Amino acid sequence: MVEIDTEDRVTIGGVRRVLILLALDQSGIPLEGVAEVVREGGFSLSFIETAGYDVFAPLDERTFEEVSAETGVPHELLAAIREVMGGTPPRPDDLARQDELAVLPLLQLQLGEGMRPKVLERALRVYGDSLRRISETEAEWWRTEIVDRFYAAGKTERDIAAFAREFSPRMSGVSDAAILAIYHAQQRLAWSANIISGFASALVRAGLHTRTEHPPVMCFLDISGYTRLTQEQGDTAAADVAEKVARLVQRAAVSHGGRPVKWLGDGVMLYFPDPAQGVSACLQTLEGVIEDGLPPAHVGLHAGPVVFQEGDYYGQTVNVAARIGEYARPGEMLVSQEVVDAAGDLEMVGFREIGPVELKGLSEPIRLYQAVRPD
Repeated sequence: MVEIDTEDRVTIGGVRRVLILLALDQSGIPLEGVAEVVREGGFSLSFIETAGYDVFAPLDERTFEEVSAETGVPHELLAAIREVMGGTPPRPDDLARQDELAVLPLLQLQLGEGMRPKVLERALRVYGDSLRRISETEAEWWRTEIVDRFYAAGKTERDIAAFAREFSPRMSGVSDAAILAIYHAQQRLAWSANIISGFASALVRAGLHTRTEHPPVMCFLDISGYTRLTQEQGDTAAADVAEKVARLVQRAAVSHGGRPVKWLGDGVMLYFPDPAQGVSACLQTLEGVIEDGLPPAHVGLHAGPVVFQEGDYYGQTVNVAARIGEYARPGEMLVSQEVVDAAGDLEMVGFREIGPVELKGLSEPIRLYQAVRPD
């Protein structure tokens, strides 16, 4: 099962087999049984030789301590690389993996320009979390669209392995190119925001422009009765509803200059740099949910300063928006006084005051308004 070359060294394919066997052993699957299945022809690891499986990277000859000494990258930052790649924190005398070393040039460049290690570690963790979700989604469609379909057609594990051996090399290149293209598109949007902000600041300093104060808006949108829906119709039906709501949220947010920050199972947290656009987008989403016959959503918005860190937003503005969202009834969108003041006069949107309201976790009552259409 583990191949040796003519110089008594384990081949690259052999290294990949060892990594698979280690994963099987750690999962509690008996290796004796694995060997028996392979001997009887019930399964094959031959697909592991193909180019698509070069993600199973071998160990380097150097330890983390040696790599740190050679590169000047602190051990804590090197350890973060392994952690964001799904491993446990390494000891200084542990051997580094070759794919981990591929991250070093980026860190060396950033550290050389005086960037702080703690900021770089935060960025690494965002990379790791985002790419983990991508990888898990790929593994899910492989299971449902390939493995389950093959089993349903009466195919065996060897048939699946044979298909993987032929399909993986074709998939690997186009998948990498697609993900990189989407990543670059997202970079374009984020970098454009920085460029616009830079020009606006330069014009203010030159006295050629007065920046209008428009605090960002945080929004919490939740599906009403999601837990009951799961209990009554099952996980699949609830996931289908969440997916449809996610599409509505994504389209409305992007078309109004905002973005979903994170999905919360039965809802989503969104960020909008412009309060008026945030109000319009959330009201459009709320109406879209109803028009599509989905369970009604409830929405809460609050405007104010926020702290951005590790791909997420923090601060009192976020907390207040969450409390407003919890207070809103099914099919209702509530906003704070700060949102009304910052949004200004909106076409086809009105605000109906419902008075000061005491919200859980807040020391003082907060004045809330219901966002409605004029008709």
